[in-house]
Amino acid sequence: MPAISRQRLLRLLFPAKPRSFVGQRWGNILLRSLHLVGIAGIAGGFLHGLPEVLWEGFWQLCLFSGVGLMLIYTAASAEWLLQLRGMTVLLKLILIALATHWAELRVELFITVIVLSGLIAHAPGTVRGWQPWVLRSESERKDDTGSARP
Repeated sequence: MPAISRQRLLRLLFPAKPRSFVGQRWGNILLRSLHLVGIAGIAGGFLHGLPEVLWEGFWQLCLFSGVGLMLIYTAASAEWLLQLRGMTVLLKLILIALATHWAELRVELFITVIVLSGLIAHAPGTVRGWQPWVLRSESERKDDTGSARP
């Protein structure tokens, strides 16, 4: 099997124009809604110290809907993972994982996740899209028509 060139791999992972598919917007809306239901159920468990069996289903809903959202975003372009919005999601996953195993800080970690979510969700696009690493030069970021990618 021939090796894939670095340039081809970058174009595949980071297309000049983000990819989309039919139903993407409604899929995103549905997954976000399910994710909020999951978060609400986890909140009840975390904030009130309920037994895990009472909020485990919400945890699974939150996890699967969150993975679905991440797949939608990264399928459009893996650049999402390198932007502040993607890095924040990864940080929130770490904090929630810590919260599930570190009961004495569960409330503080969960509230931190909620605050991070609100800050990033409502920040200007330039803040959400900020990325500390530049993988490609401006000339590599040009699409097939020769115009620079925004």
